[in-house]
Amino acid sequence: MSRWTCPECEREFGLVRQSHVCAPGCTVEETFAGRPPYQREIYDALLAYARGLGPVHADSVRVGVFLLSDRKFAEIRPMARALSIELFLPHPLVNERVMRAVPIGRGRTWHSIRLRGVEQVDDELLGWVGEAFDAATD
Repeated sequence: MSRWTCPECEREFGLVRQSHVCAPGCTVEETFAGRPPYQREIYDALLAYARGLGPVHADSVRVGVFLLSDRKFAEIRPMARALSIELFLPHPLVNERVMRAVPIGRGRTWHSIRLRGVEQVDDELLGWVGEAFDAATD
């Protein structure tokens, strides 16, 4: 996985001069500062699982952490009452855990899932993370 670093915001991307909003990066600690501990525990569990699948770049900004292989496959966003997980899959999921599924083009569907405890990181969710990782890896 080769990466390009934007000289303006110093964030890494998969393509040279990739279109993006130059939002300043920050640390994962800053992203989760002041949030309930379970949110960071969920993030750590998802990141560890994804890194077991292959190379993963974690792009941390104030609103969350974007997980990328060759392309973005997940967004992890702390919220007031839950941790929002957005997964980019090659097909729509029909599941009670999925709050919203939106086709975004090129055969990809964006899925929003809310987690309120690390116990919700189960085999089903990890399977979706693996599928999103595979779909984003060339």
